[in-house]
Amino acid sequence: MMDNKALFAAVLLGVLLASPVIAEKLSGYAFVKDETRAMQDDDFANPGLLAMEKGAALFNTPFRPGGKTCAECHGEDGEKLDVQRIAGYPIYDPDSREIVSLQSRVNTCRSRIADDILPTNHPDLIALETFVRHRAQGVPVNVNTAGAERQALLTHGEELYKTRYGLIDMSCHVCHTVYAGQYVRGQKISQGQTNGFPTYRLGTGEMASLNLRITQCMDLMRAEPFPPDSEEMKLLEYYLSARSNGLPIETPAVRY
Repeated sequence: MMDNKALFAAVLLGVLLASPVIAEKLSGYAFVKDETRAMQDDDFANPGLLAMEKGAALFNTPFRPGGKTCAECHGEDGEKLDVQRIAGYPIYDPDSREIVSLQSRVNTCRSRIADDILPTNHPDLIALETFVRHRAQGVPVNVNTAGAERQALLTHGEELYKTRYGLIDMSCHVCHTVYAGQYVRGQKISQGQTNGFPTYRLGTGEMASLNLRITQCMDLMRAEPFPPDSEEMKLLEYYLSARSNGLPIETPAVRY
């Protein structure tokens, strides 16, 4: 029997009992409607490609007058970027002992050529992230999980994933593992895989990075979101991304 808190959360989700957990690892693409999949697959209809094009323009524009551009190092179309490396983000940097997201890496480059950085989830930074990540479209996610330090970080990330938050006492695990495939507000709950990020959200009409999407989820749980650059957010991003290892990158995906 479910306790009262768990039952209350289930009722709010519109389900009374959990279905069997889906054992197969599936992209969010498998859970959206046919018309949404068609939109994502169409290079003219996918609204996320507008962000990609904006990112391409920023990639070729000096961040300050007379300054360098990203393209000078990485090619006009980003053709010199290492797509396998892109597919490995977020990475754990053993030298700084920090988890580094793709947004952080883009900002590091920006600081070197313009002595300036953008706040996490700034629209321009998400556009640049979308452009760079799109270069690796079709490449399997491959977050490095080897070694004791990385395994310890993943354990902490999993603990956060399974922790219940907010007024409805819900965890990421309950939503995206236990209830994956169930319906809420007419939409199927996905497994919360990260291979489509940054993704265009039909429900909000905006591009969302993984970092921003975690914040939005915590808002839905009526919980106080972790600050964008907090250790908790980095651990969740690292764990969720590693959990998606093997799935092909779809950026920019289209999701509800």
